[in-house]
Amino acid sequence: MAGMFGHLNISDTDRNFIQTAGAGVVWDAVQAYLERVNAELTAAMGVFVEETTEDFKRRFKLPGSGTLQRRGSDGRYGAVKAIGQWDVAFPLEDFGAQMASNDVDLAYMNAQELERHFQTIIAQNTNTVRLEMFKALFRESALTFVDPLQGSLTIQGLANGDAVVYPPVVGSDTEATDDHTLSSGYAVSAISDTNNPYETIRLELEEHFGAPTGGSNIVTFVDPLTLPKTEALTDFEPLEDRFVNPGDDTATLLGLPLGLPGRIVGRTNSNWIVEWRQIPATYALSIHLDAPKPLIKRKDPADTGLGEGLQLIAENESFPFKGSFWRHRFGFGVGNRLNGVAMIISAAGYSVPSAFA
Repeated sequence: MAGMFGHLNISDTDRNFIQTAGAGVVWDAVQAYLERVNAELTAAMGVFVEETTEDFKRRFKLPGSGTLQRRGSDGRYGAVKAIGQWDVAFPLEDFGAQMASNDVDLAYMNAQELERHFQTIIAQNTNTVRLEMFKALFRESALTFVDPLQGSLTIQGLANGDAVVYPPVVGSDTEATDDHTLSSGYAVSAISDTNNPYETIRLELEEHFGAPTGGSNIVTFVDPLTLPKTEALTDFEPLEDRFVNPGDDTATLLGLPLGLPGRIVGRTNSNWIVEWRQIPATYALSIHLDAPKPLIKRKDPADTGLGEGLQLIAENESFPFKGSFWRHRFGFGVGNRLNGVAMIISAAGYSVPSAFA
């Protein structure tokens, strides 16, 4: 991430003060900087977020199933109708921070100090977006969000064994409920070829999205403590160190997925294994990269003029940093409740990580 002083067109020295650049130049530079930061965050969300919408509620309709009817010589076919659907909704909340100053502080503030304040707020925004994504993905039960204009909305998570019936899984003709918030039934220390959580995850996703020849494009994010037992699995293929030239008889991973947060460490049981230190200990989070993503992000309607992403809202553009507000209005809800598995690797049943409860 480039420094703010690059956008201000002033050199990075203690003697070049923000006052030299002028408040109007600072204002324009910050706006340009935020546009780029918002674009970077949008790219990161692309792994989990299918789209951004102004809708507050959606209804997913499903095709029916079954077989055609056998007709006699003078009979008629019975009428059929597609059934099956689920409703989802999306919250919209207001997150923000304030940076306060005065003309004296501004006159003596150098570029590095101003950038430090900016980066603090930008880090808070990144952490907030990630936290809200995790809350939506690890949620076990629906919650009620009170929208000031639309009333009470039911925000769903991944399939959780509730009364919703989903399309027949591959190899079946019957709609059924499903649960994608799982417990492995054994601890991390017990992961083995027999107790393999990645096989459970693969089967859970492939039954909805198919099992192509050559393996599925599933990614599972884990915390660092889960890696040693994962790497000990017989079919685990590590991603070779990019500074090491592998030998002629060494398996080489192909088709690495791009743009993933964390660090790809290898592949096992049709799962790309990614170490992501933001994942809570003893948990795994998986999605199918070739299926519609699970999350939908809600934003304000365009005609409100409120904008999208992290924005600088100044009380007075002539002196923007005397009292400036940074705002990000958004909310996440799960739309595709079948593309995702949240798993606790534990002998106990599933529970939401305490940080995301």
